[in-house]
Amino acid sequence: MATVAAHGIAAQLPGGFEARIFRRTPGPGERSFPVAHFASFAIPTEVGDFGAGAVTLMGPTDVFAVLFEYGPESVGRKLFERQGIPAALSEGDFRPYVVRRGLPGHAGTQWFFTEAGRPFTLYVVLGSFGRRGVLVPKVNELLANLSIAPAASTAASVQRAGVPGPDWN
Repeated sequence: MATVAAHGIAAQLPGGFEARIFRRTPGPGERSFPVAHFASFAIPTEVGDFGAGAVTLMGPTDVFAVLFEYGPESVGRKLFERQGIPAALSEGDFRPYVVRRGLPGHAGTQWFFTEAGRPFTLYVVLGSFGRRGVLVPKVNELLANLSIAPAASTAASVQRAGVPGPDWN
């Protein structure tokens, strides 16, 4: 299994998966937080935070997952009250109407949670609602090998690398 790690997010990738963990360059007056993309197909160079530009390329046997971090002011809010990244998802967690782009045949799920004091959403798209019985185990293999470090250790490791740390204020 290949391993990818950045910004306090680490994953051992299931076979056939690729990933990207990054922070977008913020515009004036904006803040930027980590985003991780995981896919069972080649991720295009230009992809929106929640998969625009990628999910339209999915085949029926593909999976696309996003781990999107929100600002620290979101910690403690009702939307993020669930503690911990979902350990495993079920076929019943996926619905065709959850997909942001409404692509025929696709299905998605979205989970808001706090892990290691950091607020996230996990957004997952399956290339086929009908094949979710085969695709959900791939998602669960990814989730089983995903870890998130506390924000303080993330900021310290980024700063040690000579890169400005996140604005946690």
